[in-house]
Amino acid sequence: MTTVMCMKLACMTECTRQGIACMLTRTVPYATVPSFQKQDLNRTMDLGLAEDHFSRPVGSFVASDIEQLKLAIEECKKLILELPEHSERQKDTVVKLIHLRLKLQELKDPEEDEPNLRILLEHRFSKEKSKSVKQTCDKCSTIIWGLIQTWYTCTGCYYRCHSKCMNLITKPCVRSKVSHQSEYELSICPEIGLDRQDYRCAECRTPISLRGVPSEARQCDYTGQYYCSTCHWNDTAIVPARVIHNWEFEPRKVCRSSMRYLALMLSRPVLRLKEINPLLFNFVEELVEIRKLRQDILLMKPYFITCKEAMEARLLLQLQDRQHFVENDDMYSLQDLIDISSGRLSCSLTEIHTTFAKHIKLDCERCQAKGFVCELCKEGDILFPFDSHTSVCHDCSAVFHRDCYYDNSTTCPRCARMTERKQDDISDVKEA
Repeated sequence: MTTVMCMKLACMTECTRQGIACMLTRTVPYATVPSFQKQDLNRTMDLGLAEDHFSRPVGSFVASDIEQLKLAIEECKKLILELPEHSERQKDTVVKLIHLRLKLQELKDPEEDEPNLRILLEHRFSKEKSKSVKQTCDKCSTIIWGLIQTWYTCTGCYYRCHSKCMNLITKPCVRSKVSHQSEYELSICPEIGLDRQDYRCAECRTPISLRGVPSEARQCDYTGQYYCSTCHWNDTAIVPARVIHNWEFEPRKVCRSSMRYLALMLSRPVLRLKEINPLLFNFVEELVEIRKLRQDILLMKPYFITCKEAMEARLLLQLQDRQHFVENDDMYSLQDLIDISSGRLSCSLTEIHTTFAKHIKLDCERCQAKGFVCELCKEGDILFPFDSHTSVCHDCSAVFHRDCYYDNSTTCPRCARMTERKQDDISDVKEA
Protein backbone atom coordinates (compact mmCIF):
# COMPACT_ATOMS: atom_id res chain seq x y z
CA MET A 1 0.00 0.00 0.00
CA THR A 2 2.89 2.34 0.75
CA THR A 3 4.27 1.71 -2.74
CA VAL A 4 0.92 2.55 -4.30
CA MET A 5 0.70 5.79 -2.32
CA CYS A 6 4.21 6.82 -3.40
CA MET A 7 3.41 6.05 -7.06
CA LYS A 8 0.30 8.18 -6.89
CA LEU A 9 2.16 11.01 -5.14
CA ALA A 10 4.85 11.00 -7.84
CA CYS A 11 2.16 11.10 -10.49
CA MET A 12 0.54 14.07 -8.77
CA THR A 13 3.74 16.09 -8.92
CA GLU A 14 3.66 16.06 -12.73
CA CYS A 15 0.03 17.15 -13.04
CA THR A 16 -1.47 20.59 -13.30
CA ARG A 17 -4.34 21.65 -11.10
CA GLN A 18 -6.75 20.81 -13.93
CA GLY A 19 -5.18 17.38 -14.19
CA ILE A 20 -5.57 16.81 -10.46
CA ALA A 21 -9.19 17.82 -10.60
CA CYS A 22 -9.71 15.43 -13.51
CA MET A 23 -8.17 12.57 -11.54
CA LEU A 24 -10.41 13.32 -8.62
CA THR A 25 -13.57 12.85 -10.69
CA ARG A 26 -12.76 9.18 -11.26
CA THR A 27 -15.37 7.02 -9.56
CA VAL A 28 -16.44 3.41 -9.74
CA PRO A 29 -20.15 2.92 -10.63
CA TYR A 30 -22.08 2.23 -7.49
CA ALA A 31 -23.76 -0.80 -9.03
CA THR A 32 -20.41 -2.53 -9.56
CA VAL A 33 -19.32 -2.15 -5.94
CA PRO A 34 -19.75 -5.33 -3.85
CA SER A 35 -22.33 -5.09 -1.12
CA PHE A 36 -19.76 -5.28 1.67
CA GLN A 37 -18.10 -2.11 0.27
CA LYS A 38 -21.24 -0.03 -0.33
CA GLN A 39 -21.27 1.16 3.29
CA ASP A 40 -17.68 2.40 2.89
CA LEU A 41 -18.56 4.13 -0.36
CA ASN A 42 -21.49 5.90 1.25
CA ARG A 43 -19.18 7.10 4.02
CA THR A 44 -16.79 8.36 1.35
CA MET A 45 -19.59 10.30 -0.29
CA ASP A 46 -20.43 11.81 3.08
CA LEU A 47 -16.85 12.96 3.45
CA GLY A 48 -17.14 14.97 0.28
CA LEU A 49 -14.61 12.89 -1.63
CA ALA A 50 -16.77 12.10 -4.63
CA GLU A 51 -17.22 15.81 -5.35
CA ASP A 52 -14.91 18.75 -4.67
CA HIS A 53 -16.79 20.20 -1.71
CA PHE A 54 -13.61 21.94 -0.55
CA SER A 55 -13.05 24.23 -3.53
CA ARG A 56 -11.94 27.61 -2.28
CA PRO A 57 -14.88 30.06 -2.26
CA VAL A 58 -14.61 33.80 -2.57
CA GLY A 59 -13.35 35.19 0.73
CA SER A 60 -11.40 33.52 3.53
CA PHE A 61 -11.84 30.16 5.18
CA VAL A 62 -12.74 30.08 8.82
CA ALA A 63 -11.27 27.76 11.42
CA SER A 64 -14.20 25.33 11.08
CA ASP A 65 -13.32 24.70 7.42
CA ILE A 66 -9.82 23.59 8.40
CA GLU A 67 -11.21 21.36 11.15
CA GLN A 68 -13.63 19.74 8.68
CA LEU A 69 -10.76 19.05 6.31
CA LYS A 70 -8.71 17.46 9.09
CA LEU A 71 -11.65 15.21 10.04
CA ALA A 72 -12.17 14.26 6.40
CA ILE A 73 -8.47 13.37 6.05
CA GLU A 74 -8.59 11.09 9.11
CA GLU A 75 -11.71 9.35 7.86
CA CYS A 76 -10.10 8.92 4.45
CA LYS A 77 -7.02 7.31 6.06
CA LYS A 78 -9.25 4.81 7.88
CA LEU A 79 -11.10 4.02 4.67
CA ILE A 80 -7.83 3.33 2.82
CA LEU A 81 -6.85 0.76 5.47
CA GLU A 82 -10.25 -0.94 5.31
CA LEU A 83 -10.50 -1.22 1.50
CA PRO A 84 -8.97 -4.28 -0.28
CA GLU A 85 -5.26 -3.71 -0.96
CA HIS A 86 -4.35 -2.70 -4.54
CA SER A 87 -8.02 -2.29 -5.45
CA GLU A 88 -9.15 0.55 -7.71
CA ARG A 89 -11.26 2.04 -4.91
CA GLN A 90 -8.23 2.12 -2.64
CA LYS A 91 -6.10 3.78 -5.33
CA ASP A 92 -8.75 6.41 -5.99
CA THR A 93 -9.11 7.09 -2.28
CA VAL A 94 -5.35 7.59 -1.95
CA VAL A 95 -5.48 10.19 -4.73
CA LYS A 96 -8.37 11.94 -3.02
CA LEU A 97 -6.49 11.87 0.29
CA ILE A 98 -3.62 13.70 -1.38
CA HIS A 99 -6.07 16.23 -2.78
CA LEU A 100 -7.53 16.87 0.66
CA ARG A 101 -4.06 17.36 2.12
CA LEU A 102 -3.19 19.84 -0.62
CA LYS A 103 -6.37 21.74 0.12
CA LEU A 104 -5.48 21.81 3.81
CA GLN A 105 -1.97 23.03 3.00
CA GLU A 106 -3.44 25.74 0.77
CA LEU A 107 -5.50 27.03 3.68
CA LYS A 108 -2.52 27.02 6.05
CA ASP A 109 -0.17 28.67 3.55
CA PRO A 110 -2.10 31.58 1.95
CA GLU A 111 -0.26 33.46 -0.76
CA GLU A 112 -1.77 36.86 -0.25
CA ASP A 113 0.30 39.75 1.03
CA GLU A 114 3.61 37.85 0.86
CA PRO A 115 6.50 40.28 0.28
CA ASN A 116 8.74 39.79 -2.77
CA LEU A 117 11.94 40.25 -0.74
CA ARG A 118 12.67 39.17 2.81
CA ILE A 119 15.97 39.50 4.70
CA LEU A 120 16.73 37.02 7.48
CA LEU A 121 20.09 35.93 9.02
CA GLU A 122 21.91 37.68 6.15
CA HIS A 123 19.82 35.72 3.63
CA ARG A 124 18.18 37.80 0.92
CA PHE A 125 15.09 35.74 0.12
CA SER A 126 13.38 36.44 -3.18
CA LYS A 127 9.85 35.23 -3.77
CA GLU A 128 9.73 32.60 -6.52
CA LYS A 129 7.25 32.71 -9.37
CA SER A 130 8.02 29.23 -10.69
CA LYS A 131 5.22 26.70 -10.35
CA SER A 132 7.55 23.72 -10.50
CA VAL A 133 6.94 21.13 -7.80
CA LYS A 134 10.35 19.45 -8.09
CA GLN A 135 12.04 21.59 -5.43
CA THR A 136 12.64 20.53 -1.85
CA CYS A 137 12.47 22.79 1.20
CA ASP A 138 15.89 23.02 2.85
CA LYS A 139 14.29 23.54 6.26
CA CYS A 140 11.64 20.82 6.54
CA SER A 141 13.00 18.52 3.80
CA THR A 142 9.59 18.15 2.17
CA ILE A 143 8.45 18.85 -1.37
CA ILE A 144 7.58 22.43 -2.30
CA TRP A 145 4.23 22.32 -4.08
CA GLY A 146 4.76 25.27 -6.37
CA LEU A 147 1.19 25.15 -7.62
CA ILE A 148 -0.29 26.22 -4.31
CA GLN A 149 2.58 27.09 -1.95
CA THR A 150 4.61 30.27 -1.65
CA TRP A 151 8.35 29.68 -1.53
CA TYR A 152 11.53 31.71 -1.47
CA THR A 153 15.14 31.32 -2.66
CA CYS A 154 18.13 33.13 -1.16
CA THR A 155 19.88 35.07 -3.92
CA GLY A 156 23.21 34.58 -2.15
CA CYS A 157 23.44 30.88 -1.25
CA TYR A 158 20.32 29.52 -3.07
CA TYR A 159 18.72 28.24 0.14
CA ARG A 160 15.11 27.28 -0.68
CA CYS A 161 12.23 27.07 1.74
CA HIS A 162 8.48 27.39 2.17
CA SER A 163 7.13 30.73 3.27
CA LYS A 164 5.79 29.06 6.40
CA CYS A 165 9.28 27.69 7.25
CA MET A 166 11.15 30.98 7.06
CA ASN A 167 10.67 31.93 10.70
CA LEU A 168 12.16 28.57 11.73
CA ILE A 169 15.45 29.04 9.86
CA THR A 170 18.56 29.02 12.05
CA LYS A 171 21.29 28.75 9.36
CA PRO A 172 22.88 32.06 8.36
CA CYS A 173 23.61 32.72 4.69
CA VAL A 174 26.70 30.80 3.53
CA ARG A 175 27.72 33.65 1.22
CA SER A 176 28.41 35.79 4.28
CA LYS A 177 30.80 33.09 5.49
CA VAL A 178 32.52 33.14 2.09
CA SER A 179 32.92 36.92 2.34
CA HIS A 180 34.26 36.85 5.91
CA GLN A 181 36.23 33.59 5.84
CA SER A 182 37.56 32.73 2.39
CA GLU A 183 39.64 29.79 3.55
CA TYR A 184 39.23 26.06 3.09
CA GLU A 185 39.53 23.39 5.70
CA LEU A 186 42.78 21.77 4.51
CA SER A 187 42.81 18.74 6.82
CA ILE A 188 41.32 15.58 5.35
CA CYS A 189 38.03 14.80 7.15
CA PRO A 190 39.08 16.12 10.60
CA GLU A 191 36.77 13.84 12.61
CA ILE A 192 36.31 14.71 16.28
CA GLY A 193 33.82 11.99 17.24
CA LEU A 194 30.17 11.95 18.26
CA ASP A 195 31.05 12.21 21.94
CA ARG A 196 32.71 15.59 21.34
CA GLN A 197 29.47 16.68 19.68
CA ASP A 198 27.45 15.48 22.69
CA TYR A 199 25.72 13.03 20.30
CA ARG A 200 23.95 15.90 18.62
CA CYS A 201 23.87 17.27 15.09
CA ALA A 202 26.72 19.75 14.59
CA GLU A 203 24.30 22.24 13.08
CA CYS A 204 20.77 21.97 14.50
CA ARG A 205 21.73 20.07 17.69
CA THR A 206 19.18 17.29 17.09
CA PRO A 207 20.06 14.07 18.99
CA ILE A 208 21.76 11.58 16.62
CA SER A 209 23.54 8.22 16.76
CA LEU A 210 25.25 5.80 14.38
CA ARG A 211 22.47 3.29 15.02
CA GLY A 212 19.88 5.68 13.67
CA VAL A 213 18.07 6.13 16.97
CA PRO A 214 16.54 8.67 17.34
CA SER A 215 18.09 10.02 14.11
CA GLU A 216 20.83 8.73 11.81
CA ALA A 217 24.25 10.35 12.17
CA ARG A 218 25.80 11.24 8.79
CA GLN A 219 29.39 12.37 8.52
CA CYS A 220 30.44 15.32 6.35
CA ASP A 221 33.73 14.55 4.61
CA TYR A 222 34.63 18.24 4.48
CA THR A 223 34.18 19.22 8.14
CA GLY A 224 34.54 15.74 9.64
CA GLN A 225 31.52 16.38 11.85
CA TYR A 226 28.25 14.45 12.11
CA TYR A 227 24.85 15.78 11.08
CA CYS A 228 21.24 14.65 11.14
CA SER A 229 19.35 13.64 8.01
CA THR A 230 17.71 17.07 7.83
CA CYS A 231 21.07 18.88 7.65
CA HIS A 232 22.87 16.17 5.62
CA TRP A 233 21.11 14.88 2.48
CA ASN A 234 24.03 12.74 1.27
CA ASP A 235 24.95 15.35 -1.32
CA THR A 236 28.40 14.90 -2.84
CA ALA A 237 31.16 17.40 -3.63
CA ILE A 238 34.87 17.44 -4.43
CA VAL A 239 36.79 18.07 -1.19
CA PRO A 240 39.71 20.57 -1.52
CA ALA A 241 41.93 18.87 1.09
CA ARG A 242 41.83 15.57 -0.80
CA VAL A 243 42.71 17.34 -4.05
CA ILE A 244 45.68 19.25 -2.62
CA HIS A 245 47.19 16.40 -0.61
CA ASN A 246 46.23 13.35 -2.69
CA TRP A 247 45.26 14.79 -6.10
CA GLU A 248 41.94 12.99 -5.62
CA PHE A 249 38.80 14.28 -7.31
CA GLU A 250 36.24 11.67 -6.28
CA PRO A 251 33.14 13.41 -4.88
CA ARG A 252 32.49 12.73 -1.20
CA LYS A 253 29.36 13.02 0.92
CA VAL A 254 29.00 16.43 2.55
CA CYS A 255 26.31 18.21 4.56
CA ARG A 256 24.07 20.86 2.99
CA SER A 257 25.91 23.86 4.40
CA SER A 258 29.30 22.48 3.30
CA MET A 259 27.92 21.78 -0.16
CA ARG A 260 26.77 25.39 -0.55
CA TYR A 261 30.02 26.75 0.86
CA LEU A 262 32.12 24.65 -1.52
CA ALA A 263 29.93 25.66 -4.46
CA LEU A 264 30.35 29.39 -3.69
CA MET A 265 34.10 28.98 -3.11
CA LEU A 266 34.67 26.91 -6.25
CA SER A 267 35.99 29.75 -8.43
CA ARG A 268 37.74 31.79 -5.74
CA PRO A 269 41.58 31.73 -6.06
CA VAL A 270 42.54 31.04 -2.44
CA LEU A 271 44.90 28.06 -2.82
CA ARG A 272 48.64 28.86 -2.82
CA LEU A 273 49.91 25.43 -3.83
CA LYS A 274 53.63 26.11 -3.53
CA GLU A 275 53.13 26.84 0.19
CA ILE A 276 50.47 24.24 1.00
CA ASN A 277 52.00 21.30 -0.91
CA PRO A 278 54.99 22.23 -3.11
CA LEU A 279 55.78 18.54 -3.77
CA LEU A 280 52.61 18.33 -5.85
CA PHE A 281 54.47 19.93 -8.78
CA ASN A 282 56.96 17.03 -8.75
CA PHE A 283 54.25 14.46 -9.36
CA VAL A 284 51.64 16.25 -11.51
CA GLU A 285 53.10 17.22 -14.90
CA GLU A 286 50.00 19.15 -15.88
CA LEU A 287 50.56 21.56 -12.98
CA VAL A 288 54.09 22.33 -14.23
CA GLU A 289 52.73 23.01 -17.71
CA ILE A 290 50.02 25.34 -16.43
CA ARG A 291 52.49 27.20 -14.21
CA LYS A 292 54.77 27.83 -17.23
CA LEU A 293 51.86 29.11 -19.33
CA ARG A 294 50.77 31.43 -16.51
CA GLN A 295 54.32 32.78 -16.11
CA ASP A 296 54.47 33.48 -19.85
CA ILE A 297 51.14 35.31 -19.74
CA LEU A 298 52.42 37.53 -16.93
CA LEU A 299 55.44 38.37 -19.12
CA MET A 300 53.09 39.24 -21.99
CA LYS A 301 50.89 41.49 -19.87
CA PRO A 302 53.23 44.58 -20.00
CA TYR A 303 53.09 44.46 -23.80
CA PHE A 304 49.31 44.57 -23.82
CA ILE A 305 48.76 47.33 -21.26
CA THR A 306 51.02 49.66 -23.32
CA CYS A 307 49.64 48.64 -26.72
CA LYS A 308 46.70 50.58 -28.10
CA GLU A 309 45.69 47.82 -30.51
CA ALA A 310 45.74 45.20 -27.76
CA MET A 311 43.61 47.38 -25.51
CA GLU A 312 41.10 47.96 -28.29
CA ALA A 313 40.99 44.24 -29.06
CA ARG A 314 40.56 43.54 -25.32
CA LEU A 315 42.91 40.60 -25.47
CA LEU A 316 43.28 40.29 -21.72
CA LEU A 317 39.51 39.87 -21.38
CA GLN A 318 39.92 36.37 -22.77
CA LEU A 319 40.96 35.52 -19.20
CA GLN A 320 38.15 37.40 -17.48
CA ASP A 321 36.80 34.16 -15.97
CA ARG A 322 40.22 33.57 -14.39
CA GLN A 323 41.29 37.10 -13.56
CA HIS A 324 43.95 35.85 -11.14
CA PHE A 325 45.90 34.46 -14.11
CA VAL A 326 46.90 38.00 -15.09
CA GLU A 327 47.74 38.98 -11.52
CA ASN A 328 49.97 36.16 -10.23
CA ASP A 329 51.15 32.66 -11.09
CA ASP A 330 50.82 30.86 -7.76
CA MET A 331 47.17 31.21 -6.68
CA TYR A 332 44.65 28.61 -7.80
CA SER A 333 40.95 28.04 -7.36
CA LEU A 334 39.46 24.60 -6.83
CA GLN A 335 37.85 24.92 -10.27
CA ASP A 336 41.33 25.49 -11.77
CA LEU A 337 42.57 22.23 -10.27
CA ILE A 338 39.49 20.35 -11.45
CA ASP A 339 39.99 21.70 -14.99
CA ILE A 340 43.70 20.84 -14.89
CA SER A 341 42.88 17.27 -13.94
CA SER A 342 40.35 16.93 -16.77
CA GLY A 343 42.65 18.58 -19.34
CA ARG A 344 40.25 21.41 -20.16
CA LEU A 345 42.41 24.17 -18.71
CA SER A 346 45.53 23.08 -20.59
CA CYS A 347 43.71 23.23 -23.93
CA SER A 348 42.06 26.62 -23.36
CA LEU A 349 45.13 28.25 -21.83
CA THR A 350 47.40 27.00 -24.61
CA GLU A 351 45.04 28.51 -27.18
CA ILE A 352 45.03 31.87 -25.37
CA HIS A 353 48.83 31.76 -25.03
CA THR A 354 49.14 31.21 -28.80
CA THR A 355 46.81 34.15 -29.54
CA PHE A 356 48.77 36.46 -27.25
CA ALA A 357 52.14 35.42 -28.69
CA LYS A 358 50.89 35.88 -32.25
CA HIS A 359 49.82 39.44 -31.52
CA ILE A 360 53.19 40.38 -29.99
CA LYS A 361 55.50 38.61 -32.44
CA LEU A 362 53.59 38.85 -35.74
CA ASP A 363 50.56 41.13 -35.78
CA CYS A 364 51.69 44.26 -33.92
CA GLU A 365 54.74 46.28 -35.04
CA ARG A 366 54.76 48.28 -31.81
CA CYS A 367 55.03 45.11 -29.69
CA GLN A 368 57.65 43.65 -32.04
CA ALA A 369 59.82 46.73 -31.48
CA LYS A 370 60.00 45.85 -27.79
CA GLY A 371 61.84 42.59 -28.49
CA PHE A 372 65.50 41.88 -27.62
CA VAL A 373 68.62 40.88 -29.52
CA CYS A 374 70.95 38.45 -27.78
CA GLU A 375 73.96 40.60 -26.82
CA LEU A 376 76.11 37.56 -26.20
CA CYS A 377 76.02 36.10 -29.71
CA LYS A 378 74.37 39.03 -31.53
CA GLU A 379 72.73 36.53 -33.87
CA GLY A 380 69.33 35.03 -34.45
CA ASP A 381 65.80 36.42 -34.44
CA ILE A 382 64.30 38.96 -32.10
CA LEU A 383 63.81 37.45 -28.68
CA PHE A 384 60.98 37.82 -26.19
CA PRO A 385 61.02 36.86 -22.49
CA PHE A 386 58.23 34.29 -22.94
CA ASP A 387 60.03 32.32 -25.66
CA SER A 388 60.84 28.78 -24.57
CA HIS A 389 64.51 28.95 -25.71
CA THR A 390 65.39 32.16 -23.86
CA SER A 391 66.65 33.17 -20.42
CA VAL A 392 66.04 36.45 -18.67
CA CYS A 393 68.56 38.30 -16.48
CA HIS A 394 67.09 38.57 -12.99
CA ASP A 395 68.68 41.99 -12.39
CA CYS A 396 67.99 43.96 -15.59
CA SER A 397 65.41 41.76 -17.38
CA ALA A 398 67.52 41.54 -20.54
CA VAL A 399 66.74 38.52 -22.75
CA PHE A 400 69.34 36.10 -24.16
CA HIS A 401 69.46 32.72 -25.83
CA ARG A 402 69.37 30.15 -23.06
CA ASP A 403 72.49 28.37 -24.30
CA CYS A 404 74.40 31.64 -24.65
CA TYR A 405 73.40 32.81 -21.18
CA TYR A 406 74.49 29.67 -19.32
CA ASP A 407 77.63 29.10 -21.42
CA ASN A 408 78.87 32.65 -20.91
CA SER A 409 81.16 32.97 -17.91
CA THR A 410 81.07 36.76 -17.84
CA THR A 411 78.37 38.94 -16.34
CA CYS A 412 75.36 40.20 -18.22
CA PRO A 413 76.50 42.84 -20.78
CA ARG A 414 73.59 45.09 -19.99
CA CYS A 415 74.26 44.92 -16.24
CA ALA A 416 77.94 45.67 -16.91
CA ARG A 417 77.04 48.78 -18.92
CA MET A 418 74.67 50.00 -16.25
CA THR A 419 77.32 49.47 -13.54
CA GLU A 420 79.96 51.29 -15.59
CA ARG A 421 77.61 54.19 -16.24
CA LYS A 422 76.78 54.48 -12.56
CA GLN A 423 80.49 54.57 -11.67
CA ASP A 424 81.11 57.29 -14.27
CA ASP A 425 78.32 59.37 -12.78
CA ILE A 426 79.82 58.99 -9.32
CA SER A 427 83.26 60.06 -10.65
CA ASP A 428 81.76 63.10 -12.33
CA VAL A 429 80.09 64.12 -9.09
CA LYS A 430 83.36 63.82 -7.18
CA GLU A 431 85.29 65.84 -9.75
CA ALA A 432 82.68 68.56 -9.64
